Amino acid sequence: MVSLAVLAAASAAVSYAAQYRMVFAAKGTASVAALEAAIPDVAALIFATLGIALALHGKRAIRARVLNVAAVVTSVAMNVLAAGRGWRDLAIWAMPPVAYALASDTAIGVVRAWTLARQKALDEALDDEATPLAILGGLLLWLLRLSLAPFSTLAGFRAWVIEECPIAPGRRARPVPPGPRTQVAPHSVKAITAGLSASRRGGARAGTKTAQFLDLIVSRYGPLEDFPLADVSRVSGELAPEVGLDPGAARSALRRHVLSLRNGSSG
Repeated sequence: MVSLAVLAAASAAVSYAAQYRMVFAAKGTASVAALEAAIPDVAALIFATLGIALALHGKRAIRARVLNVAAVVTSVAMNVLAAGRGWRDLAIWAMPPVAYALASDTAIGVVRAWTLARQKALDEALDDEATPLAILGGLLLWLLRLSLAPFSTLAGFRAWVIEECPIAPGRRARPVPPGPRTQVAPHSVKAITAGLSASRRGGARAGTKTAQFLDLIVSRYGPLEDFPLADVSRVSGELAPEVGLDPGAARSALRRHVLSLRNGSSG
């Protein structure tokens, strides 16, 4: 990296003179020529630095590398135009920026390879960039699932939006911490309402579709005593198909169960 910095400085010093002569001959103003002549070399340095920074995270840094080479090509073109006639003059003026371009791009590739090897040695998960093809493939798979299981797919999409999207700029909803009353055993209403009488369980027997539906409600929304009655119809329509239960039967069972728990609690 130190050698690359020295090479970049040497290349910039050599190419700057040719670029300054070319711009000054065209515009005739020393201050403007001094500023414009430095633009290609400064741009190449910026893009090379960004490429190295991305390579340290295991990224390919394709955009930064392409722009780095493009800046060098601009510098080479100005040097060639400012050079005299003959291959000797052309080689003298064009060689420094070409050498810098080859060295900087190779350095970015080596840094990325070192980073990937280090991550694999430490058993770290590599953070690969999502490609347009991967995004399109994920969308097609989601649309396929939507066509085969629309209710559960939309319910999962709604849950994802609620969990991932902010409720206000810069704020996210706090997840409800699990408590003793929200420990759900698979296909068992008794684990949800342990110690309650059969009447307070709303008549749901363990292992039935109704019991599975109530388990699902508790896992998504918490204790049934706190479930709002205004959401009974909407939630039943969304979650009942996931356990193969009729939405009307699910709505009746959920309302009856919530009311029985509240009445029992108040007594």
